[in-house]
Amino acid sequence: MLFDDLEDDTETIASVLVPVAVPTAYTYRVPKGAHVCPGTIVKVPLGPREVIGAVWDVTPDAGINPKKLKEISRIFEETRPLDAELRQFIDWVANWTLAPPGMVLRMVLRSEEALEPETPIAGVRRLAGMEPDRKTPARARVLETMEDGFAWTKSGLSHAAGVSVSVIDGLLKQGVLEVVEMPAAPPLPKPDIDYARVDLTETQKKAADGIRAAFEKGASVSLIDGVTGSGKTEVYFEAIAEALKRGKQALILVPEIALTEQFLRRFEQRFGVYPAEWHSEITPKKRARVWRGVASGDVRVVIGARSALFLPFLELGLIVVDEEHDTAFKQDDRVPYSARDMAVVRGHISKFPVVLASATPSVESRVNAEQGRYNRFILPDRASGAALPDLQAVDMRAEGPERGRWIAPPLLNAIRSAFADGAQSLLFLNRRGYAPLTLCRKCGHRFQCPHCSAWLVEHRFQKRLNCHHCGHSESVPEACPSCSSTDSLVACGPGVERIAEEVSGLFPEARTLVLSSDIQGGPDRLRREMKVVEEGGADIVIGTQLVAKGHNFPKMRLVGVIDADLGLAHGDPRAAEKTFQLLAQVTGRAGRVTGDGAGFLQTYAPDHPVIKALLSSDRDAFYNAEIEARQATGLPPFGRLAALVISGPDKAFTEGYSRAILRTAPMHEAITILGPAEAALAMVRGRHRYRLLALAPRQIDLQGYIRAWLSEAPKPVKGLRVQIDIDPQHFM
Repeated sequence: MLFDDLEDDTETIASVLVPVAVPTAYTYRVPKGAHVCPGTIVKVPLGPREVIGAVWDVTPDAGINPKKLKEISRIFEETRPLDAELRQFIDWVANWTLAPPGMVLRMVLRSEEALEPETPIAGVRRLAGMEPDRKTPARARVLETMEDGFAWTKSGLSHAAGVSVSVIDGLLKQGVLEVVEMPAAPPLPKPDIDYARVDLTETQKKAADGIRAAFEKGASVSLIDGVTGSGKTEVYFEAIAEALKRGKQALILVPEIALTEQFLRRFEQRFGVYPAEWHSEITPKKRARVWRGVASGDVRVVIGARSALFLPFLELGLIVVDEEHDTAFKQDDRVPYSARDMAVVRGHISKFPVVLASATPSVESRVNAEQGRYNRFILPDRASGAALPDLQAVDMRAEGPERGRWIAPPLLNAIRSAFADGAQSLLFLNRRGYAPLTLCRKCGHRFQCPHCSAWLVEHRFQKRLNCHHCGHSESVPEACPSCSSTDSLVACGPGVERIAEEVSGLFPEARTLVLSSDIQGGPDRLRREMKVVEEGGADIVIGTQLVAKGHNFPKMRLVGVIDADLGLAHGDPRAAEKTFQLLAQVTGRAGRVTGDGAGFLQTYAPDHPVIKALLSSDRDAFYNAEIEARQATGLPPFGRLAALVISGPDKAFTEGYSRAILRTAPMHEAITILGPAEAALAMVRGRHRYRLLALAPRQIDLQGYIRAWLSEAPKPVKGLRVQIDIDPQHFM
C-alpha cells in the first residue's frame, strides 16, 4: 500500500488519465503485487513513448482481459496521490473549458523531476572530541566556523573560513571532519504572522475583519475594491496571516512576473521571510522544489502566475487574486481558462475563502458583489492620506505637438516642472519598440510579417524589425526591398523607444529609463530597473502597460498618457472597460505618497465617456453606464459568450470549413451565432484564422450546446484546428 491512510482500492486494471488531448482515461494493467488508488501518479507507455499520468476516478471496464493491456511501467510511491478535491477541480476545469481533461492534468504534472526526491549533496561535519595533530591558523578558522555543529559543503566552508579546500581535505584525512549527506536545499523558513504587524486605517481594519470572518463560512469570495494606494495588500496580508494561523497554505496570484520583486520585499517585511515563487522564469530545479514543498506542506505561501493555481497543495486554505481585473489571468492556448474564475471554483470545491483585489475591478466582479455573490470591501482613500492625482485632458486637435513630435506642450511643461523640482515623471504608451510601422515613402512598401497579418515593429535599439505575435525578426535593410531606394524608409507612429528618443533630446541631463517587457536582459533586468525607479534613480520613465500594475513609486509625481485613445479603437466589447482600467491604474502611480500627483491624458476624443469618467474621478458613473450597456445587449456578465477559432494553412479551405461548421449549428431560439468572420489578426504563424461567436443568455448550458454542435460538425482535416474559448477575453 502506498499510503496507510488511503482506502484499499487495489485493482488488476486501472483507469489512467494521461497528459494528451484525448477525451477520457486509458485502461492499464497494474503490476502484480502493486497497489494504486485514484490520484496515484504513474508512468505508462503511450505509443512509442512513456508519459506521466494519474490513476483517475473512472471505473475501468471489468470485461477487458488484463493480459491484453499494457502495464503501468512505474508507480511513484514517494509522491502522495493527487487528492480528491484537486481531481475534482481538474475535471471541473476540463468540463467548463471543453478541454481534454488530460491537458488540464498536464498543468499539474509539469515535470518528472518534481516527482523524484532531490539528490542529497555531500557535506562535511566535525566529529565531536576530535582534534587535528597540528592546529594551524587556517585549521583553527575552519574549526571555529564549525562551532555551531552544522554541516557545510566544502566550497561553502572554505569560503566562510577563508581557506583553501585542501585545508578541509587535510582535516578529513585526520578524522577531525566526516563526510555526511546534506539536503540539496534547506526547507523554506515558515512565515511568522506576528513578525511585523502593521497599523491599519479604520477602513482597512474593517475590511480585514470582514475577510477574517469569511474563514468561518468556508467557501466565500471577497472583493477588495480600493483606489490606487489604498493599502489593499496590507488588508489581504491579514487574510494570509489568518490562513497561516489556521494551519493552512496560501496562494497569491499576480498577473505579471515584474510584480513579484516588490511583493517579495513587502511580504518579507511583514512576515520575516520570502514566500516561494512560481512562474516561467524560475529554474526547472527550483520549480521542482516548490512543487514538492507545496505537496508535502513544507511550503506555506506561494506567489505565482496563473499556472500556480494547479499546484498540488497539501492543505490550501486561501487564494488571493491581486489585480483581479487583469486580462493576463486568461490563458488563450491549449486550455483557455481564466485563473481568476477558476480560483473561485477551487475555493468553492475545497470550501475556503478567495480574495479578489483591484483598484479597477472587472465588471463581472462588480456585478457579483452588487448581486450579493461576493462580499465587497471598499477602500475609498489612500492609506497615506495623500489625495488622488489631479487629471486633465490634452485635446490633441487644439493643443497637439508640432509635426514629428509626440509630447504636447502642456504635458511637456509639466515634465519640465517636475524635473526642476526633483520629482519623477512617467510617460505611458502601450506600444513596444520604436515605431509600429515602417514604410518606404517613395513606393509605399510596408514591412509586414511573412507569417502574420501584422506590421513589423521597428526596434531601433536592436536595429531589428520584429513581429510581436510569432517572433519573426529581421534586420532593418539599407534599401527598400520593393523599389531599392535608399534613405527612403520612414518610421510611422511612436513606440516607447521613440518617446524615449524625444525625451532624451528635450531633457539631455535627465536620467531616462525605458520599461518594456521586451528589453534585453529579461525579467531579472526588469526587476532591477523597477527597483531603480522605486528608489528614485530615474527622472523620466517611459513604459508600457507593465508599469501600470501595482507598483509603488514614492517619488512619482506626474503621469502622462501619450495616446489615451489607443485601446478604444479595437472591435472588442470590453474595450471601454479595459481602457478605463488601464488608464486609471497608470495615472494612479502619481502622487501615492506626497499627494501632489497629476496626470495628463493626450486624446483626440476628450468627450468620450471613458475619458470623461477618468477626468471626473467618477468610477461609479463609469461602472453603472458600462453595466447598463452590458445588460441591454446581453453581454457578460448578463449573457454568455463562447468563441470558436478555426485556423488552417490554406485560407480558402479554412473559410470553407468554418462555413461548414456554421451550417451544422443546432437551431436554438435563445442562442445567436455570429460569423464566421476573419479574426482581427487574420493570420498568425502562417495559419489563417476565422471566428464564430456564440451569444447566449446566462441560464443556457452553452457548453452542452457546443458539445452537441461539434458532435455533428465535420471533423477537421488537412491541418485544420478548432479552438474553443469559453468566456473569451481577447478578440484578436
